[in-house]
Amino acid sequence: MEYFYFEDYLPLFMFVALACLLFLGYPVAFTLGGIGLAFGLIGMYWEVFEFINYFNIVPRIWGGIAENLILTAVPMFIFMGTMLERSGVAADLLHCLQVLLRRVPGGLALSVTLMGTIMAATTGIIGASVVMMTLLALGVMLDQKYDKALATGTIAASGTLGILIPPSIMLVIMADLLARSVGNLFVAAIVPGFMLAGMYVLYILVRCGLKPSLAPPLSHDQGPESASGLAFMVARSFIPPLFLVFLVLGSIVFGWATPTEAAGVGAGGAVFLALLNRKLSFGVLKDVVERSALTGGMIFGIFLGATCFSYVFRQLGGDHLVVSLVDSLGLGSWGLLLLLMALTFFLGFFFDWIEITLIVLPVFSPIIAALEFGDHVDKFEVVYWFAILLAVNLQTSFLTPPFGFALFYMKGVAPPSIKIQNIYRGIIPFVMIQLVGLGLVMAFPDLALWLPRVMLN
Repeated sequence: MEYFYFEDYLPLFMFVALACLLFLGYPVAFTLGGIGLAFGLIGMYWEVFEFINYFNIVPRIWGGIAENLILTAVPMFIFMGTMLERSGVAADLLHCLQVLLRRVPGGLALSVTLMGTIMAATTGIIGASVVMMTLLALGVMLDQKYDKALATGTIAASGTLGILIPPSIMLVIMADLLARSVGNLFVAAIVPGFMLAGMYVLYILVRCGLKPSLAPPLSHDQGPESASGLAFMVARSFIPPLFLVFLVLGSIVFGWATPTEAAGVGAGGAVFLALLNRKLSFGVLKDVVERSALTGGMIFGIFLGATCFSYVFRQLGGDHLVVSLVDSLGLGSWGLLLLLMALTFFLGFFFDWIEITLIVLPVFSPIIAALEFGDHVDKFEVVYWFAILLAVNLQTSFLTPPFGFALFYMKGVAPPSIKIQNIYRGIIPFVMIQLVGLGLVMAFPDLALWLPRVMLN
């Protein structure tokens, strides 16, 4: 007869407490840290946690976060994205794409998708991308009598590409948690990221081709009439963001700079572009620095709380409990992977990607690294493959109600005529596309692993 020992299941109760408090709306950083400290006390009562372990939390925070040079890239990427939002680069790019695609079915929606893809390769900040594209494009799309669901869905989905396409803050954090190369993870995410963008484009072309009333074309008199004027507009709009993409990604891929150094170059490049556009002033710089500091503070606050949470979780035997539960289910490698993907997708309905990453990845990545997938994936590449699968999956967390953050960002700046129901209807096809993309990367690992092999060998 097996007996139930409460102290053996304390790690599971930690997740129950976390879910309850997050649903109540408590700040994530304080919730994670508070649960860690509280369950340490509970563990002391049951004699499975010692008081001296509390003294190990501070050195882990200092060594894992404060002294971690990789994480210095995060605030610089945030600064770069915020400065680009204020520099006018995105507005010029969208106008140029509108003119070039004015005769294509759904040309304005395609322009938004392409702009989202290009800006994803320069910012990596979802909030900035979604708000910026909503302010720039949604009003124009509504004036052109676009279907509200198509317009909002296109903007929200395109704005979330920045979480996957390098330089992505999420990939920087994942690489640190997995103790893997940021550059390798960046390269591995390129093909899946642009594949998703291509699937968005294909969907818009097919849907608007079948039902043109969803996306009426723009008037033909927009933009320069001469070829030389058009060429100048294209050069003026495309060269600045592509130059910044080359500075950041090119320096990493070709080995000229580390990701941290490339982030600094990108931040300097964004300031230079704002100067060229005559948008750089003391007020703009002050606003960008303040917003970057607040965003960075939020992210690093969650880091601190998650470090405390994960340390207490392990000290209470959470790793062994998870392994034993997985063994008892008898799912095998593929069964466990599918279970983790389903769990991540479900968590995306309620939690932000930062919380899911910092909770799920440290617990399950050692288990995934030990799994065997036969000839499907080389054992040494399993961790990179799993990280990209998780990244594609986590992109849906920005779009799935009720707590899809991209939906909140959009609703906050959208006109009153846009109801939350319009936004929910609009994102459904794009979430389905993301799940198809996830299935493709799972079925064909070379989509993520081929480019790193070619460029790094």
